Amino acid sequence: MAALDLFGRRWNLRIVWELRHGPVGFRALQERCDNMSSSVLRQRLTELLDAALVEQRPDTTYALTELGHGAHRALRPLVRWSADWAATLSESEDAR
Repeated sequence: MAALDLFGRRWNLRIVWELRHGPVGFRALQERCDNMSSSVLRQRLTELLDAALVEQRPDTTYALTELGHGAHRALRPLVRWSADWAATLSESEDAR
């Protein structure tokens, strides 16, 4: 349940997604997340830092920890499913 609570909070999954390819600075991460407010980004990063999914590096960038990479790997089936879902919705709209 703790994981569902953490990932159910707006932006937390998006932050994990945006960090999947490597470290990102605060401003760049903010831009990748549709320019969310600085205060919300700080709050979400603190939650992910406390959960040991994200780390802040000495150069002040943020990166996934090994646990964070595991969370990203766990999301892959959902990403595949969402592509199928989008295709089905698109086909339904085309049939109308």
